[in-house]
Amino acid sequence: MAKEQATLALDHERKERKVEWYEKFRWFRTSEGFFVLGGRDATSNEIVVKKHTTEADLVFHTDIAGSPFFVLQTEGKKVGEHSLKEVAIATASFSRAWKMGLASTPVFYVSSSQVSKKAKAGEYLTKGAFMIYGKTNYVDNVLGCALGAFEGKLMAGPLSAVKKHCKDFVEIVQGREKPSKVAKAVQKKLGFTLDEIIRSLPTGGVGLK
Repeated sequence: MAKEQATLALDHERKERKVEWYEKFRWFRTSEGFFVLGGRDATSNEIVVKKHTTEADLVFHTDIAGSPFFVLQTEGKKVGEHSLKEVAIATASFSRAWKMGLASTPVFYVSSSQVSKKAKAGEYLTKGAFMIYGKTNYVDNVLGCALGAFEGKLMAGPLSAVKKHCKDFVEIVQGREKPSKVAKAVQKKLGFTLDEIIRSLPTGGVGLK
């Protein structure tokens, strides 16, 4: 009974805290400190690219359907190879590649000016879809994810980025467990509500390392 009361109290505490605007999306900070924002679905993909992308930003996507768009907000600063790889890992891990059980998948990035809602003649773009014009830059990646407590918020991203910014974290791997079961194990270590944790996990079977 005491354990159930403690869990309810924790859920209440998390629900009462101020939720930042970017928590509606996927987000994390790279090891170098760059802020990264990603879509969860077609609607949030549309919002991320249209409303939260500047001329200086880099936009990431995969070659497979069902991929989120991730935006690396550069603030006009030079981006290192490590940050590029971390965003590529996140883009791949939160795409359908995870559910398909792939170890990696092609991920590319372009400048924001290369992303457009203007379709080619005779083509139509659905919500959350964009045309990419010009040269694409591919980044090697291996799927992987970690969850960590960052300034009172749940951050989900590549292990290297989460380890850099979060004292307490757990590593998520591809597996056969249901998200709800893994979420309960994560909650014991990090806190947060089960809903927050499940929303932060990649889509598909998961496990804890």
